[in-house]
Amino acid sequence: MKRMWLTVLILGVGMSWADRFEDGVDAYGRGDYATALKSFQLLAEQGNAKAQHNLGVMHAKGEGVTPDHAAAANWYRLAAEQGDAEAQTKLGVLYNGGQGVKLDYAEAARWYRSAAAQGHAQAQYNLGVLHAEGQGVGQDYAEAAKWYRLAVAQRHALAQSNLGVLYDRGQGVRRDYAEAAKWYRLAAAQDIAVAQYNLGMLYVVGQGVAQEYVRAHAWLNLASAHGHGEAMKHRDLIAKQMTPQQIAEAQKLARDCPLRKFKGCD
Repeated sequence: MKRMWLTVLILGVGMSWADRFEDGVDAYGRGDYATALKSFQLLAEQGNAKAQHNLGVMHAKGEGVTPDHAAAANWYRLAAEQGDAEAQTKLGVLYNGGQGVKLDYAEAARWYRSAAAQGHAQAQYNLGVLHAEGQGVGQDYAEAAKWYRLAVAQRHALAQSNLGVLYDRGQGVRRDYAEAAKWYRLAAAQDIAVAQYNLGMLYVVGQGVAQEYVRAHAWLNLASAHGHGEAMKHRDLIAKQMTPQQIAEAQKLARDCPLRKFKGCD
């Protein structure tokens, strides 16, 4: 009987923790940050990794508290040390930017690697960037490509764009403009301005795709709408070599593509 009573008691405490966490999540969703903070704080102090992560988010964003990246880093670290991939990634980002902690790319890479090994797409992408830039790790484009590929398997748009850049430049992979266009197209369809610009430029010169000013103008126009200065400049340059009918067609394509979620736009 004692053993049965103890089992029930433990299950009851577990359910209480789960209920309290859900209460915090619900309060957060309603914008009731004071209640959310109270719920997460109690659980975090008892070692709940998800609550520790959530407290880190609230301190980083200044939700219910004064923005404090150092406090965010402390909470992320507690969760990260328990293997929480999201907290590991966010802690890596703080080291990557020197927010609340001393700038340390090697430490950022260490936390990204831990999260990336668990399949965290953002951590895989971030680790790829560090390898491409040679920050905190040796510059290694092949290694960058490896991590980008893992992230693109989860449809990470910026990883798609960056993998396209590696194929475009022949860095860490064999130069292949058609492959570059493929990855730019996937990222461009997720509204990534730099990918739209790069895809547009491939159409301008006819690398990996047929040279076509209408599609070039359309993609450069879409990138320009995001404030991409180079896209705007090149769009206006090729417009001088296009007929009014071609420009009208390109403008219609640029207008319609987002409405069709980019389906059939390329």
